[in-house]
Amino acid sequence: MEPFVTLSAVAVPLDIANIDTDQLLPARFLRKPRSAGYGNFLFHDERKAGFPLDDPAYTGAHILVADRNFGCGSSREGAVYALVDGGIRCVVAPSFGDIFAANAAKNGLLTISLPEDTVAELRRRLQRTPGASLTVDLPAQVLVDPDGTRIPFAIDPFKKECLIAGLDDVALTMQHRGDIDAFEAADATARPWLVPAKPNAA
Repeated sequence: MEPFVTLSAVAVPLDIANIDTDQLLPARFLRKPRSAGYGNFLFHDERKAGFPLDDPAYTGAHILVADRNFGCGSSREGAVYALVDGGIRCVVAPSFGDIFAANAAKNGLLTISLPEDTVAELRRRLQRTPGASLTVDLPAQVLVDPDGTRIPFAIDPFKKECLIAGLDDVALTMQHRGDIDAFEAADATARPWLVPAKPNAA
């Protein structure tokens, strides 16, 4: 996955609490392969007149500033795919669904939890100046608002390490490839009857 170190980008405010994974990606689109472009289905059923992501002022937004309990509902990793494929690299909210936040970190999407009043003020500032940018410095764990105010945030150290290095679960496992290969070789010697027979050459 793409590493996340620093990001300065247009931020879009979303004044909706309890956005669930079905709102992010309606279930009927899960039948499609990700190659179909999950970003095309992001908030598909919510995009009525006036929906912030469709406002030209927020074109190219990579940061979403939302309300509490973002990503609640079913354990739908496709909801994270839709955000990432739609260009969103960071979501700021007072709170997140636990499974959503775990899936986000495994797919290069940074979730930042800040006090509710702080996030509400951020949304108000972004609404007053549509198209304004925020800066996220993950190594320093600081969010810089449009006025230049530095807002520190907390993050699990392991999530931080993986995001900065761009390590998903597969990449983490492959860091131990040498140990895995050594174990498989030793096990094949100790228990050869478990090793699948090679097909006969034609």
